[in-house]
Amino acid sequence: MELSARQLEILRYVKQNAPITGEQIAEWLGLSRPTIRSDLALLVMLGYLDAKPKVGYFLGKAADEQRRDSSRLAGLKVRDVQALPVIIRENATVQDAVVTLFLENVGSLIVIGQDGQLAGMVSRKDLLKVTLGNASAPQMPVSLVMTRQPNIATVQPDDSVVDAARKMIQHEVDTLPVLEADAEQPESGRHSVVGRITKTTLTKVLVSLAGGPDGL
Repeated sequence: MELSARQLEILRYVKQNAPITGEQIAEWLGLSRPTIRSDLALLVMLGYLDAKPKVGYFLGKAADEQRRDSSRLAGLKVRDVQALPVIIRENATVQDAVVTLFLENVGSLIVIGQDGQLAGMVSRKDLLKVTLGNASAPQMPVSLVMTRQPNIATVQPDDSVVDAARKMIQHEVDTLPVLEADAEQPESGRHSVVGRITKTTLTKVLVSLAGGPDGL
């Protein structure tokens, strides 16, 4: 059940000031006690608040669990959830890319150059655009249709999962390559593609935190 803005405000205030009486909560909100009675009753019923006579309201079990889940999510790193990268070389053909896409059952492919460095990304949408009505498309090199580096959002293994999710939203992409700097020559600027993180990855994380099968 989705809580209202006022109910969320009540939870935040109780978290900061517990134990606190209903009268004090109402005064802080600038409302009468009867006005928020139903809000308080609902929050207690859902387990977000507990109440003790002559003591007041404090956070309930559901709020504590939600806080622990938030803390766990904030602590998750990309390396904890990343999947193996699905890679194709930039001199591969569009036909190779289409076959790889469907064999691996993924939405995007990571493209690397001859030097093994990230060169670009190619998605189902990219391949669909170039193949529709184009008889010569299958033999085109994938480098002609991919999105090129540096126009690609990436993450590193030690980045947080929350930051990875923000990048996906900001750049409106479904997949982020995971890059790791060359440990032997960090000053070289070279990075290896060591994984990928996708919207499916993030969905599995949320299901895990909600108590379902984690699938990680």
